[in-house]
Amino acid sequence: MEALTDLLTRLADYIVHVLLGIDNSDTFGTALHYFIIAFGTISILVVLVTYVMGTVTSYLPMEKIRDFLEKHKRSGLGNVAASSLGAVTPFCSCSSIPLFVGMMQARIPLGISLSFLITSPLVNEIAIAIFWVGYGWKVTVAYLLSGIALGVIGGIILEKMGMAKYVAEWLKDIDGAARSGEKDTRGLLKRFPEIHLEAIRTLKKLVPYIFIGIAVGSFIHGYVPESFFGAYISRSNPLAVPIAVLVSIPLYIDAVGILPILDSLVGKGVPLGTAIAFMMGSIGLSIPEGLLLKKVMQKQLIIAFFSTIAIGMILSGYLFNFLF
Repeated sequence: MEALTDLLTRLADYIVHVLLGIDNSDTFGTALHYFIIAFGTISILVVLVTYVMGTVTSYLPMEKIRDFLEKHKRSGLGNVAASSLGAVTPFCSCSSIPLFVGMMQARIPLGISLSFLITSPLVNEIAIAIFWVGYGWKVTVAYLLSGIALGVIGGIILEKMGMAKYVAEWLKDIDGAARSGEKDTRGLLKRFPEIHLEAIRTLKKLVPYIFIGIAVGSFIHGYVPESFFGAYISRSNPLAVPIAVLVSIPLYIDAVGILPILDSLVGKGVPLGTAIAFMMGSIGLSIPEGLLLKKVMQKQLIIAFFSTIAIGMILSGYLFNFLF
């Protein structure tokens, strides 16, 4: 992942500074530089995840997995398993969506699939390592557990609200062995044409929204200064935590990229819990993610999804302020 980021950074440097001759201090150049890196990284991740998930879905006994998760749905164990899976996968909010699509096509219950989708961008092993160095093990463990808990509780709540009927219609179609339940004994080469066809179908639906979403995030990244956010989420404002979540939504930054901003906010006197709420919002409630979710969810589910997570993030922010 680091090698890919370095390669895309060099590509962005060449395009922006050499080909276009834009200076480092130029705002448009900053936004364009960010767009090239973000779009390249996420597009490659989405392609890889889509094909890998298609292959995994083709081989895994999804009927048995689904039955296990449904069996433990009431106890919440299925949500814990999905949220824990999200915690160990190095995906941002947008690149988690193809895996969520695969889960839904395999008929894994919506609440369990959402537990993965919520936790996956919030908890990142690289960010956790940096977090540990910067803030100590207590804050790191608390953040890790809060990210998993948010996924588990959010998934359960949205399932109980009956949101399953608001999944996009195209996700309700299942092809081949997944529908019939018959065991597929074919090798990978014989399976690949179907995997490729399904992957292309999914990518055609997602890539335009990735482009639009990252363009929005890049504009904000280049044109909205950090001081804008610090001015509204200072220690003296009792509503700083919900404001921090709201103002972070237009951003699109992954868990690693947001850490320098988190450090700068804390350095300016912003309470740690408020800064963490801002961090959670920027990586788990971004406009680019919302645009992508339009292809896999109806608006009722998107609103419920964002509202439930936002409330959880706000409560987490206040809890962190209380504890630390």
